[in-house]
Amino acid sequence: MPELRRDPVIGQWTIVHTDDSLGPDKYEKEDHTARHAATCQFCPGRERLTPPEVSAVRNRGTHHNAPGWRVRVVSNKFPALKIEGELDYRHLGLYEQCNGIGAHEVVIETPAHEKSMADFTQEEVLEVIQQYQSRYKDLTGDRRFKYIMIFKNYGESAGTSVEHPHSQIIALPMVPKYVLEEIEGAHYYYEQHQRCAFCDITAQEQADKARVLSENSDFIAFCPFVPRYAFECWIMPKTHYSRFSEMHDPEMNALAGILRETLLRLKLCLSDPSYNFYIHSAPVNSGEQKGFHWHIEIVPNLTKTTGFEWGTGFYVVRTSPEAAAGFLRQASMDGILTTMGK
Repeated sequence: MPELRRDPVIGQWTIVHTDDSLGPDKYEKEDHTARHAATCQFCPGRERLTPPEVSAVRNRGTHHNAPGWRVRVVSNKFPALKIEGELDYRHLGLYEQCNGIGAHEVVIETPAHEKSMADFTQEEVLEVIQQYQSRYKDLTGDRRFKYIMIFKNYGESAGTSVEHPHSQIIALPMVPKYVLEEIEGAHYYYEQHQRCAFCDITAQEQADKARVLSENSDFIAFCPFVPRYAFECWIMPKTHYSRFSEMHDPEMNALAGILRETLLRLKLCLSDPSYNFYIHSAPVNSGEQKGFHWHIEIVPNLTKTTGFEWGTGFYVVRTSPEAAAGFLRQASMDGILTTMGK
């Protein structure tokens, strides 16, 4: 019989199939064969085709907006929001609106068109994470911005429009609804228990062990007890930090290792699925957020959301997180240990 599980932070219920969990082979596979490298605007030698770089990790002696970069950050050529102008909040009767002010940047993760982040070395992932944090801190300096979202779309069904490995950063003048639900739920839990809900989740996952994929001195990766999607994974820092910007250099290296390992497990276990990942962090330019704990959520794109799910907010997950974690741990038997050292 399926189980109904309630998320302790936002109160969302999920229908989880525990007795008849689907294995990795039951989900549709996608083709991620690299194409269009000959015309890719993100490949080295075509820097003139993108907006000027905002930041970059470069080989010594190379110049801005030229080859020789290892990670390159540029403004999005077709931004969802624009940085110029004023917010100009205004009311139209009961409605509210403002100008589309924000920032939209692209992090080009590697010069290699055909690589995916799961294939990166730990050092290559670390350089991407360092750029994430550097841009996060810089954008925080604009007092108009209240939230900074770092996210990656991998694969056509996950929303990517350019095959070259990249992720994106969007700075918003307000806090998005889903993140706000997490923040409010975490605050309520903190007020009730005088403890961080995410710290308690980490402690319970370590005690239960059934949903844990991997952990190191600074981070734990696990399939959440109340997932919204099959094979959903979270990466949580063991130290309580509200914001992504508070992480220190040694911890970034640990994050690079566990993020790469988790993506590699997903690739091996699910035959290279499309996925989205995003970093949830406390709002910027606001007060202290004692109850919130930043983390990464990784969602493989394996099924389509149905009318029941859209209409009710009840997600139906056909592979329990316990089964999913077991399959992902087993991926280490199929080659992950031999590739992690590269």
